[in-house]
Amino acid sequence: MTQAVVKPQAPLEKQVMMTVNGDEAVAYAVKQSLVDVVAAYPITPQTIIVEKFSEFVADGEVKTEFVPVESEHSAMSACVGAAAAGARAFTATSSQGLALMVEILYIASALRLPIVMAVVNRALSAPINIHNDHSDAYLMRDSGWIQLFAENVQEAYDTTIQAFKIAEDERVLLPVAVNLDGFFLSHTLENIYMLPDEVVHEFLGGYRKVSKVRVDYFDEEVPLALNPARPLSFGNLDLYDFYFEHKVQQVEAMKSVPEVVREVNEEWFKLTGRRYGDGILDPFEVEDADVVLVGMGSGVGTVRSVVRRLRKEGLKVGLVKLRMFRPFPFKEVAEVLKNAKVVAVMEKGVSPGSYGPLFLEVNTALYDLKSRPALVNYVYGLGGRDLVPDLVEGMIRGLFKELEKGVFEPKLRYLGVRE
Repeated sequence: MTQAVVKPQAPLEKQVMMTVNGDEAVAYAVKQSLVDVVAAYPITPQTIIVEKFSEFVADGEVKTEFVPVESEHSAMSACVGAAAAGARAFTATSSQGLALMVEILYIASALRLPIVMAVVNRALSAPINIHNDHSDAYLMRDSGWIQLFAENVQEAYDTTIQAFKIAEDERVLLPVAVNLDGFFLSHTLENIYMLPDEVVHEFLGGYRKVSKVRVDYFDEEVPLALNPARPLSFGNLDLYDFYFEHKVQQVEAMKSVPEVVREVNEEWFKLTGRRYGDGILDPFEVEDADVVLVGMGSGVGTVRSVVRRLRKEGLKVGLVKLRMFRPFPFKEVAEVLKNAKVVAVMEKGVSPGSYGPLFLEVNTALYDLKSRPALVNYVYGLGGRDLVPDLVEGMIRGLFKELEKGVFEPKLRYLGVRE
């Protein structure tokens, strides 16, 4: 079937190419997104985001209220207050900073506040490490936040803008974490295309304080916000008589997220000419693959290049890039992996005493299939250790040898660790 060619509304010649690192790309995206409040606290490798944005504030390029706070706990608390009052709010953090704000992460999502946060992924201490893995992202996987992962700097820019539209959709009203790998993306320069400011403004529908709902005293207020004209309560004491129902409502809101993510991904494609799979999964050479690798973040770029090269040799290997980790797309994962003979889940995180968090989700997704592929778990890149192509190639060739024998042991493996 031939797909119709969609001409971008903002073709590349009308977009601006800039050479920026991942943190700067996020800062520019936030600048264009008409954010009302940015709560800022520095932590490596996130600091450049709020540092760069502070320059926009100081130069008068934005009308944002920039709040330098005393901790990450305070940063998220400030965002909660701002979003509850109807503001578009943003913050950014990494690693131990995310750990410090965990208490407020749960509050932000339970209050249905569409906050956007960049999480520049960094290993959790101890030992002290400032480099990349996904242990901080896994720390918030049950907090009720939508979690999206960027593969490169362009995707970090694109996803940050998309995140505001996803979070503020009336079907969703949940906070979004945009994850980008520390140093691999945050400090790496890349040529990317940026939209003109006015195009982003139109994409987001202007400032958040624009609503279809008319209010007697405030014509352009967010419907569900602190407003003396319509008294509302946020964060009430909620005991056994209502707590259960309110948590289920939060879970139900998550069910709307995949549809909204797909819609925003397609709208972005029509606008820019760029899309990321269906916004949730981005399969590569999977249709006839015997061995399929699953991963997320910057590492999938390396894996894709190796898969492409081995395909030319005739090896039936494929890749599934997972862009959305929460809510987890169980049905979509099962559908894309159902014909594989072996699936290798690659993740930059470890769960002592269990398998990796991503592996457990994929395992659950495949459980109800009548015929399931063999499943193995590769932990790699902890503390920022590089994933080199030779390592990926050796892993793939080894999987094909195991496939011939029909034995996959052990199930949990460590890729690139010295023994």
